[in-house]
Parts: sequence; C-alpha cells; structure tokens
Amino acid sequence: MDQNAPDSSAVVRAVSSSGTHTFSKPGRDRIRLLAGLGVEGDAHLGTTVKHRSRVARDPSQPNLRQVHLIHAELLAELIEAGYDVAPGQLGENVTTEGVDLLGLPTGTLLRLGQTAEVEVTGLRNPCRQIEDFRTGVLARVVGRAEDGSVVRRAGIMGIVRTGGEVAPGDPIVVTLPPPPHRPLECV
Repeated sequence: MDQNAPDSSAVVRAVSSSGTHTFSKPGRDRIRLLAGLGVEGDAHLGTTVKHRSRVARDPSQPNLRQVHLIHAELLAELIEAGYDVAPGQLGENVTTEGVDLLGLPTGTLLRLGQTAEVEVTGLRNPCRQIEDFRTGVLARVVGRAEDGSVVRRAGIMGIVRTGGEVAPGDPIVVTLPPPPHRPLECV
C-alpha cells in the first residue's frame, strides 16, 4: 500500500465542513486544510480538542481529531441496506474512495490533492448521534468481532501535517509509517 504516485482508484469523492457543532456537514466545492489546525472554518478547527464531550473532560487535550475521513464504500453499504445517507451526513470532512481506511496503521500519511497531508491518528468512536441521524445506522457501523472485541467502522481521524486545498476528484497517495505498524485505536 506504500505508494510514491497516486493510485488512480484512490480519490477524494466529497469534502464537507460546518462552522457549528452540527452532526452532518454540508458538502463543499473544496476545503482548505491548515497545518496543525484542521479544516478552515470547521467547528473542530484547533490545536486542542473541540468535540464537546472531550472539551468537558479536559479542554487542554491535543486535538487528534482535526479531520474526519469516511470511505465511500461504507456509504454504499448503508445505501444498499436501505439507509438514505450522503457524503458529509455522518459528520466527515473527507469522503474517500479506493482506500482501506480502517486497515491503515496509526501514523499513515494521506496526501490529498497536490499538497495537503493528513496523519492518521486513530478510529472514530461512533456515538449515539449516528443513531439519532438514522435509526439502525449505529448497529451497522459498530459491532463485535467473534472474540468479543468492538469493531468500529465509522471512519478515521487525523491531524493536518501539511496544509492545502482538497476537492472532489483529487488523488490520494498513501504512505505507510515504518514498521512495526500499530493498529488504529479510538481517539
């Protein structure tokens, strides 16, 4: 999966942002990622946590959730199961296609477009708001493996290493960190 050139199948399908703490984010023609901060104009922009539950616990924690990414393949599964869901509606900033986001190790770099780079920090922990959005969706994005461990499928989180504009159709280049690889955990 370590690539030096974009895989033509790995692309940005949609970009979204919201200046307020809404669950769904409206689609945009493009978004600008700001190094060390996140998505310009998004409610989660900043060096410290912005998710309300995390702010309530400790507002000084570093913001490891500056950018939320979901794979379009998950949205397609949900649509096939009868759920009306579009890019941005599950709260993601970037909807990808052709990248196994959930299989990436912690520390993977994703170059989105020409210059923007996001470092993968971990898994999104699906919350009750997903169920409030569409009844039944939470059970489709979080479950249990045969060994009883929790399986989270609601996307990944990252921090912006290099800023730049990102738009639908932009290529995605995946660069894995050096081994040993650490599996994604909730952030």
